[in-house]
Amino acid sequence: MTKASNPFQAFDMSKFTADFDPAKITAEFSKMTKDMNIPTVDVEAVVKTQQKNIEALTAANQSATESVKALAQRQTEIIQESIKQTQAAIDSMTKSKTPQDAAAKQVDFVKTAFESAFSNMRELADFVATTNKENMDKFNSRVAESFEEMQALGNSSKN
Repeated sequence: MTKASNPFQAFDMSKFTADFDPAKITAEFSKMTKDMNIPTVDVEAVVKTQQKNIEALTAANQSATESVKALAQRQTEIIQESIKQTQAAIDSMTKSKTPQDAAAKQVDFVKTAFESAFSNMRELADFVATTNKENMDKFNSRVAESFEEMQALGNSSKN
């Protein structure tokens, strides 16, 4: 039975360091790659594309922030309207002459409140859906442009 020898056992580090010449290695590498057709990259064009991507992302974030502010403003308006309607209904019910009249006003108020709540929820949901779609459409458009720009860069570097 033979013992397997370690291939690194015979390695002489002092010989390696004595023969090590970075200029020679660079020259050999240059000679090897000279015949290869390595495409170049237009770094400036890549940077411009990435700047456009960052600008598009910033614009999308700003638009989203403005949408959230508008949504919060509308929610505040809805709450204020609800408070006014509730106060008016309470005043109306307290001024009722009979319990039947107060009950009728209470039923009318609850019906109106539910209809208003559902209408407001629908309005807010439509607003969120519309603004999200608009923001995503803008962002998706930029992503598509970015892919086209990168593809054009790739095609131009092959030529």
